[in-house]
Amino acid sequence: MDDLDDLHDMDHRIVSALRDCGSDPRVAGAARALSWAGEHAALWLAAGLAGAAVDRRRRGAWLRGTALTAGAHLASMGVKRIVRRPRPAHVDPLVRTAGRHSFPSSHATSAAAAAVAFGALGARAVPPLAAAVCVSRLVAGVHYPSDVAAGAALGALTARLGARWMTAGASRD
Repeated sequence: MDDLDDLHDMDHRIVSALRDCGSDPRVAGAARALSWAGEHAALWLAAGLAGAAVDRRRRGAWLRGTALTAGAHLASMGVKRIVRRPRPAHVDPLVRTAGRHSFPSSHATSAAAAAVAFGALGARAVPPLAAAVCVSRLVAGVHYPSDVAAGAALGALTARLGARWMTAGASRD
Protein backbone atom coordinates (compact mmCIF):
# COMPACT_ATOMS: atom_id res chain seq x y z
CA MET A 1 0.00 0.00 0.00
CA ASP A 2 1.39 3.42 -0.85
CA ASP A 3 1.07 6.62 1.21
CA LEU A 4 -2.07 7.82 -0.60
CA ASP A 5 -3.78 4.49 -0.03
CA ASP A 6 -2.81 4.68 3.65
CA LEU A 7 -4.28 8.19 3.91
CA HIS A 8 -7.44 7.11 2.12
CA ASP A 9 -7.84 4.11 4.45
CA MET A 10 -7.21 6.23 7.54
CA ASP A 11 -9.71 8.87 6.33
CA HIS A 12 -12.37 6.15 5.95
CA ARG A 13 -11.66 4.58 9.33
CA ILE A 14 -11.76 7.90 11.19
CA VAL A 15 -15.03 8.96 9.55
CA SER A 16 -16.56 5.60 10.43
CA ALA A 17 -15.43 5.82 14.06
CA LEU A 18 -16.62 9.40 14.52
CA ARG A 19 -19.87 8.79 12.70
CA ASP A 20 -20.48 5.93 15.17
CA CYS A 21 -20.33 8.56 17.95
CA GLY A 22 -23.38 10.08 16.32
CA SER A 23 -25.43 7.05 17.34
CA ASP A 24 -25.81 8.79 20.71
CA PRO A 25 -28.83 11.09 20.24
CA ARG A 26 -27.19 13.92 22.24
CA VAL A 27 -24.05 13.80 20.10
CA ALA A 28 -26.12 13.57 16.92
CA GLY A 29 -28.21 16.56 18.00
CA ALA A 30 -25.12 18.63 18.72
CA ALA A 31 -23.54 17.67 15.41
CA ARG A 32 -26.70 18.58 13.53
CA ALA A 33 -27.02 21.93 15.33
CA LEU A 34 -23.39 22.86 14.73
CA SER A 35 -23.58 21.79 11.09
CA TRP A 36 -26.75 23.83 10.59
CA ALA A 37 -25.30 26.90 12.32
CA GLY A 38 -22.12 26.73 10.22
CA GLU A 39 -23.94 26.38 6.89
CA HIS A 40 -22.78 29.05 4.42
CA ALA A 41 -20.64 30.55 7.23
CA ALA A 42 -23.84 31.97 8.80
CA LEU A 43 -22.68 31.52 12.40
CA TRP A 44 -19.42 33.33 11.76
CA LEU A 45 -20.93 36.12 9.70
CA ALA A 46 -23.48 36.73 12.45
CA ALA A 47 -20.74 36.66 15.09
CA GLY A 48 -18.66 39.18 13.16
CA LEU A 49 -21.59 41.52 12.66
CA ALA A 50 -22.49 41.20 16.35
CA GLY A 51 -18.90 42.02 17.26
CA ALA A 52 -19.05 45.10 15.03
CA ALA A 53 -22.30 46.20 16.66
CA VAL A 54 -21.05 45.72 20.22
CA ASP A 55 -17.41 46.83 19.87
CA ARG A 56 -17.88 50.21 18.24
CA ARG A 57 -14.26 51.22 18.81
CA ARG A 58 -13.08 48.34 16.59
CA ARG A 59 -16.10 48.12 14.30
CA GLY A 60 -13.97 48.32 11.15
CA ALA A 61 -11.70 45.51 12.30
CA TRP A 62 -14.72 43.31 13.05
CA LEU A 63 -16.22 44.06 9.65
CA ARG A 64 -12.92 43.34 7.88
CA GLY A 65 -12.59 40.08 9.87
CA THR A 66 -16.10 39.18 8.76
CA ALA A 67 -15.14 39.92 5.16
CA LEU A 68 -12.05 37.71 5.50
CA THR A 69 -14.22 34.90 6.86
CA ALA A 70 -16.67 35.27 3.96
CA GLY A 71 -13.77 35.39 1.49
CA ALA A 72 -12.27 32.22 2.92
CA HIS A 73 -15.64 30.50 2.59
CA LEU A 74 -15.93 31.57 -1.04
CA ALA A 75 -12.39 30.36 -1.73
CA SER A 76 -13.26 26.91 -0.35
CA MET A 77 -16.27 26.74 -2.63
CA GLY A 78 -14.02 27.50 -5.60
CA VAL A 79 -11.56 24.77 -4.61
CA LYS A 80 -14.46 22.30 -4.28
CA ARG A 81 -15.48 23.00 -7.87
CA ILE A 82 -11.96 22.19 -9.03
CA VAL A 83 -11.21 19.13 -6.87
CA ARG A 84 -14.71 17.57 -6.95
CA ARG A 85 -14.00 14.91 -4.31
CA PRO A 86 -17.17 13.00 -3.45
CA ARG A 87 -18.46 12.94 0.12
CA PRO A 88 -18.06 9.77 2.19
CA ALA A 89 -20.42 7.14 0.82
CA HIS A 90 -19.61 4.37 3.29
CA VAL A 91 -21.52 5.98 6.21
CA ASP A 92 -25.06 7.29 6.53
CA PRO A 93 -24.91 11.07 6.98
CA LEU A 94 -26.72 12.77 9.85
CA VAL A 95 -27.36 15.94 7.84
CA ARG A 96 -28.17 16.95 4.31
CA THR A 97 -25.53 18.90 2.47
CA ALA A 98 -25.75 21.84 0.09
CA GLY A 99 -23.47 20.10 -2.41
CA ARG A 100 -21.96 16.75 -3.35
CA HIS A 101 -18.30 17.67 -3.04
CA SER A 102 -16.34 17.43 0.17
CA PHE A 103 -12.82 18.82 -0.37
CA PRO A 104 -12.17 21.12 1.36
CA SER A 105 -14.78 21.45 4.09
CA SER A 106 -16.29 24.91 3.73
CA HIS A 107 -17.56 24.69 7.31
CA ALA A 108 -14.00 24.12 8.51
CA THR A 109 -12.67 26.89 6.27
CA SER A 110 -15.02 29.55 7.59
CA ALA A 111 -14.69 28.26 11.17
CA ALA A 112 -10.89 28.48 11.12
CA ALA A 113 -10.95 31.89 9.43
CA ALA A 114 -13.30 33.16 12.13
CA ALA A 115 -11.18 31.59 14.88
CA VAL A 116 -8.07 33.40 13.63
CA ALA A 117 -9.74 36.71 12.76
CA PHE A 118 -12.10 37.05 15.71
CA GLY A 119 -9.65 35.40 18.08
CA ALA A 120 -7.23 38.22 17.26
CA LEU A 121 -9.93 40.62 18.42
CA GLY A 122 -10.24 38.81 21.74
CA ALA A 123 -13.27 36.61 21.07
CA ARG A 124 -12.07 33.72 23.20
CA ALA A 125 -15.17 31.56 22.66
CA VAL A 126 -14.70 31.42 18.88
CA PRO A 127 -11.72 29.01 18.60
CA PRO A 128 -13.30 26.20 20.68
CA LEU A 129 -16.65 26.68 18.92
CA ALA A 130 -14.84 26.58 15.57
CA ALA A 131 -13.16 23.32 16.57
CA ALA A 132 -16.56 21.87 17.53
CA VAL A 133 -17.99 22.83 14.12
CA CYS A 134 -15.06 21.08 12.43
CA VAL A 135 -15.57 17.89 14.44
CA SER A 136 -19.33 18.02 13.80
CA ARG A 137 -18.70 17.52 10.09
CA LEU A 138 -16.93 14.24 10.84
CA VAL A 139 -19.55 13.07 13.32
CA ALA A 140 -22.23 13.97 10.77
CA GLY A 141 -20.42 11.71 8.29
CA VAL A 142 -20.24 14.31 5.52
CA HIS A 143 -16.47 14.92 5.40
CA TYR A 144 -13.21 13.06 5.63
CA PRO A 145 -10.62 14.27 8.16
CA SER A 146 -8.39 15.44 5.28
CA ASP A 147 -11.30 17.61 4.01
CA VAL A 148 -11.61 19.24 7.42
CA ALA A 149 -7.85 19.66 7.84
CA ALA A 150 -7.50 21.23 4.39
CA GLY A 151 -10.46 23.52 5.02
CA ALA A 152 -9.11 24.61 8.39
CA ALA A 153 -5.69 25.30 6.86
CA LEU A 154 -7.24 27.34 4.03
CA GLY A 155 -9.35 29.37 6.46
CA ALA A 156 -6.52 30.01 8.90
CA LEU A 157 -4.16 30.97 6.08
CA THR A 158 -6.71 33.33 4.52
CA ALA A 159 -7.35 35.09 7.83
CA ARG A 160 -3.66 35.20 8.70
CA LEU A 161 -2.76 36.70 5.33
CA GLY A 162 -5.45 39.34 5.84
CA ALA A 163 -4.59 40.07 9.48
CA ARG A 164 -2.69 43.27 8.72
CA TRP A 165 -5.55 44.57 6.58
CA MET A 166 -8.07 43.51 9.24
CA THR A 167 -6.38 45.46 12.01
CA ALA A 168 -5.32 48.38 9.79
CA GLY A 169 -6.77 51.55 11.16
CA ALA A 170 -8.19 49.75 14.20
CA SER A 171 -7.19 52.73 16.30
CA ARG A 172 -9.31 55.05 14.14
CA ASP A 173 -12.29 52.66 13.69
